[in-house]
Amino acid sequence: MSDALDATPYDALLLLSFGGPEGPDDVVPFLENVTRGRGIPKERLKEVGQHYFLFGGVSPINDQNRALLDALRKDFAEHGLDLPIYWGNRNWAPYLTDTLREMVADGRRRVLVLATSAYASYSGCRQYRENLADSLAALAAEGLEPPKIDKLRHYFNHPGFLDPMIDGVLESLADLPEDVRAGAHIAFTTHSIPTASADTSGPVETHGEGGAYVEEHLDVAELIADAVRERTGVDHPWRLVYQSRSGAPQIPWLEPDICDHLEALHGAGVPAVVMAPIGFVSDHMEVLYDLDTEARAKAEELGLPVRRSATVGDDPRFTAAIRDLVLERAAVESGREVTPCALGALGASHNLCPVGCCPARAARPAAAGADSPYA
Repeated sequence: MSDALDATPYDALLLLSFGGPEGPDDVVPFLENVTRGRGIPKERLKEVGQHYFLFGGVSPINDQNRALLDALRKDFAEHGLDLPIYWGNRNWAPYLTDTLREMVADGRRRVLVLATSAYASYSGCRQYRENLADSLAALAAEGLEPPKIDKLRHYFNHPGFLDPMIDGVLESLADLPEDVRAGAHIAFTTHSIPTASADTSGPVETHGEGGAYVEEHLDVAELIADAVRERTGVDHPWRLVYQSRSGAPQIPWLEPDICDHLEALHGAGVPAVVMAPIGFVSDHMEVLYDLDTEARAKAEELGLPVRRSATVGDDPRFTAAIRDLVLERAAVESGREVTPCALGALGASHNLCPVGCCPARAARPAAAGADSPYA
């Protein structure tokens, strides 16, 4: 695509992320934003916020997004891609509506969105699209003409996302003591979600046990495990496991939990474990607390050697992948031929979320999909 360093018809890229508190006074208001409408008492939010208070009330996610923004702007400039990049969050400053308002003031009319979630699910895709629809409605209510919004496809199987994770697992294996390295198990981790949400993730044809959410993670795990075997000559056993469960205990969520899995591995005589957080783009709070704090404490209690591999963050291969995805989508929208870049058994994801994809429990408008009210 070297002849296509033109993002037409797009005139801006929006980095859309979750957001996080940047000081102790932000923690409870941030959690109120995240849980709005669920009627959770403030005292309970203060309990939940202890994870953040352990780190000074600061989530690393905003700084990680700033680093990714800088890396993307540098990559685009070095490759002659003249496309301004903005940043908006769902739950903390800079808020999505404020950023879209700024984009309209700057004259941006056709916007591509990069969400910091690589997989299909309600919380990882459609909820972002609902937030976009809410913000576009807010702009319209102010008398502003909302821009047309498109969302980049899921990038879980793009080599620029996979290659940094492969290297991370290899580095973690190499860091284990030599006497346990060959027998190490790889625990690929991602965010647990309710099984009902998993089962309806992705397009309607993928609905079923685990849906697209589990299928996509399993495809990534297998790709990484195969690459590790090819480079080391060792066939490490692996499993997809889950972390960061929340919500009512009577509601089924995806299992097993990483801490339970570590206990089972130790009981089975496994000598060491590499935890590979394939479900996360950066080392944000759920990685720092659920893996680096909670799961590592469980491993120390068991006497089980563990290492945690890195997320992709602002790795140059990931920023190059984003550039590739921008140019790919621009080519599609301009009617040019393009071959999407994707590895594994599932191929490239859809560009336009179809009707029935990752449905919500209660119907709400969602932008950047086949059912968008903002065509």
